[in-house]
Amino acid sequence: MTNPPLTRSPKQIRIATAVFFFISGFGYTTWASRIPSIQHDLNLNEAQLGAALFAMPVGLLATMPITGRLLGKYSSSRIMFFGALFFNLMLGLLGYAVHYWEFLLVLFCFGSSRNLLNLSMNTDSVGLQAHYKKSIITTFHGIWSMAGFGGAALGYFMVANHVLPQWHLLSVSTVLVTLSLCFAPFTLRQQPVPQPDKPIFSLPDKTLISLSLICFSSMACENIMYDWSGIYMNKAVHSTHATATAAFVVFMTTLTASRFTGDKIVNRYGIKSLMQYSGLLIVTGFLLAVIFPIVPVAITGFGLVGIGTSCMVPLVFAEAGKSKTMSKGPAIAAVSTIGYLGFLVVPPLVGFVAQALNLRWSFAIIATLGIVIVWMTSKLKTSTN
Repeated sequence: MTNPPLTRSPKQIRIATAVFFFISGFGYTTWASRIPSIQHDLNLNEAQLGAALFAMPVGLLATMPITGRLLGKYSSSRIMFFGALFFNLMLGLLGYAVHYWEFLLVLFCFGSSRNLLNLSMNTDSVGLQAHYKKSIITTFHGIWSMAGFGGAALGYFMVANHVLPQWHLLSVSTVLVTLSLCFAPFTLRQQPVPQPDKPIFSLPDKTLISLSLICFSSMACENIMYDWSGIYMNKAVHSTHATATAAFVVFMTTLTASRFTGDKIVNRYGIKSLMQYSGLLIVTGFLLAVIFPIVPVAITGFGLVGIGTSCMVPLVFAEAGKSKTMSKGPAIAAVSTIGYLGFLVVPPLVGFVAQALNLRWSFAIIATLGIVIVWMTSKLKTSTN
């Protein structure tokens, strides 16, 4: 992407970009809050629901290389706008699926649209970062997390008041489409740098492999906390269900708060230092929960994992956007592809290891991903300091 003179003030563009991060976070957790309701309405058992939910990441991964190709040819702000419209169209349709095959199809498209929106808005944020001397990148992801809290809270309210999923999802999607229409004209206008034709499915070049492995490790650790933290608290720490929920809330709170403070730390100590210390925090957090499986220590460990994982992905995207061999969009897409493999593949492996050994061994093995982050960060060039 090229960075032409701004037609709007950096502040206006920054607010508009933040709105699209809000749209993504609020829309996604709005859907997540109604999964039990939709499961009930479609009369799905757990196996059917699990298979259906897998359609979303399949759609995301299947279209990621295509999105990378689009970002190499068209303005990221334009793709972000159409991605937001597509994303909210699918969000509104999710409540209206009456057959299982319809639910599968809409979820596949929902995953594809989420990929289209998320990759383009991250590309836009990296492009905007080039117009600032100080880091602004982690705050956008903090806004995504705060929007996620808001979407979940609204979902709780809607469920408590017996609002049908159709009306809930449709009303939210309508509001988010309106926000997209209002703020799209204020987003960054950056044009892609012409690139030689490459195969549509391609791995990152050698200069991006380290960033890809960091992204893989960080996203794997983050999703493990989403999928397994409550189960770990119940079965390994022997806590109550309420305490397990509290532990997850601590993780989410430290993750969100750290994203709002990450830019200040980067501006003071540099990206490379923050990434290395984040890896150490991930290792420390998991090992605390493994070595001392008691409630206060395990919760503290989960909080440290939240801090450690909070800024890794936005900083990796920022560094990928500086690639000398690929333009911003394709570089971020390439790194994201590897990262999402970690997000999707590693958490199920926790279950297999836990079945063969136990959950504490699973979490101990996962702690090594923090060591991978520290090791791979040490190999990054000094330009990341």
